[in-house]
This record gives sequence, C-alpha cells and structure tokens, in this order.
Amino acid sequence: MIKGYQQFDLWGKKIFEKAIIEPPFRLSAQMPNEACFYYVVRGTTKVIAPTETIRRDTDEGLVMQCGNYLNDYLAHEEGGYCEAIAVHFYPEVLKMIYDKEVPDFLREVKKVKPFGYEKLKATALIKNYIENLQFYFDNPELVSEELLKLKLKELILLLAKTNNAEALHHMISSLFSEREFSFKEVVEANIYNNLSLEELATLTHLSLSSFKRTFAKHYQESPAKYIKKRKLQKAAQLLKRTSLRISDIAFDCGFTDLAHFSRSFQKEYDLSPSNYRLD
Repeated sequence: MIKGYQQFDLWGKKIFEKAIIEPPFRLSAQMPNEACFYYVVRGTTKVIAPTETIRRDTDEGLVMQCGNYLNDYLAHEEGGYCEAIAVHFYPEVLKMIYDKEVPDFLREVKKVKPFGYEKLKATALIKNYIENLQFYFDNPELVSEELLKLKLKELILLLAKTNNAEALHHMISSLFSEREFSFKEVVEANIYNNLSLEELATLTHLSLSSFKRTFAKHYQESPAKYIKKRKLQKAAQLLKRTSLRISDIAFDCGFTDLAHFSRSFQKEYDLSPSNYRLD
C-alpha cells in the first residue's frame, strides 16, 4: 500500500519522486523514453527486469535504462515502511538544461550499445544529495524550475564520481538505448517469479492478448498451463535433491500459497509433496 507520494515536474515531465510504501507491495514502472536513478532510503526492494532480478537494500541505488519493470517492496529487518526516491532522465530534458553546452555523450545516444543495470552503494556524496532532496520534499514551497535543473545536473556530476569520465559518458548515453530481448528470454527468466500474465506481458512490451498469442506460437501451449508445469517440475527436483522445507520449495518455485501448491502438486504427480519426497 502506498502511504505517501510526492513528485516534482519539470516542463511537464516527472523528474523527482518520493514514495513511502507499506510492504509487501508491487508497483509496475513503464519507462519507454526515460532512464532512472532509483535510491532506497529505507527498506528492501526487488526490481524485476525483463531478464534478471535485482535486490536493493537501504542506502543502495540503481541506475536503470529505459524499459518496463516491476518493483517489489519487501518486508525488511528494520520493520515498518519502505521509502524510495527516484530521479528520472529524459534526453530532451537533459539537452534543454544543458542549453548550448550539450555534452558529447548526449549527442551520440544512438551510437552507444546499451548497458545492463548498474547497482550503486551510496557514497557520502550521494547520501548528502538524497538528504538534500528530502529537505525539498519536506518544503515543496521552496522548489522552483531553476532548482530542479540544478539538482538534476548535480546528480549527473555526482554519478561521475562513481566511475571515470569515460564510463559516465557511456553509462548516461546508453541509458536511452533500450536493450532488446527475445520473447523467450523474458519468459524463461521470470517463470519462477510469481508474476501474473499481465505482468509478464508488461515485461515483454505486449498487451495481454498479444502475449498469449505469442506464447502459444513459441511454446504450443497456454501460458498458465506451461508455467505451472515448469514450476511443479522444479519443485519435484528440489524435493528429490534437497532437504529444503516444503514451504521454502513452494516459495522458491513461485507459489505464495502452500495449500495451492500441495493441491497442484498432488494433481500433477498423484502424490503429495511429502510423499513424493519419501517415495
């Protein structure tokens, strides 16, 4: 559940946002024309990208290229709410704030090969920057267009401190070159992530109906049937080869309800999970 939300816009674009979330909770983020620096102020989150999952804890940031993502806010050791701040980068906004001094790495966006996702442990400089943003979220009446432009440019300069200048140029420019993944790459990477078909469709940039048609074309089976079969196959392997608790196996295979897992397993293998392990 979202307990609190604020955002600051620049020229009609969402640039800075802050969210306070009561876990567990999942949000969908679709960024077709932008990149993002996402910072966890408090708590634990899990970003589900098309072909990988990235966990972030308190005082960790993530530079994300354009694309579609799912963000899970998880219960954490500190207890209470999760809090995160995001700063969005748009090519057109960056070119406007740099005015006539457009950096080379923005001029050469189309020439750069996309990079993955860069997870950043907060430096003292980044922490100070986030604390400063918190002040403005607490005092929104002080925010102006000029201030937002300065804060955006400041973050780019601070990110430069995490790497050498050449690496920064590559990182920033590649943020706006969306990586292309095959349909099967996305499906196979997320089979055990407990995603709905709608969420899987989002990661593949398809509508639900198009996703189902494309899935049937690749797998000659409906997505629900195929995915459940794969989850149960993995569970059967873990039951035979490990001593993990049945509840942990169910969770690892993407089931959130133990009773549902047991019923599904019994139907598929004519044995309960515990009897299958003993057989």
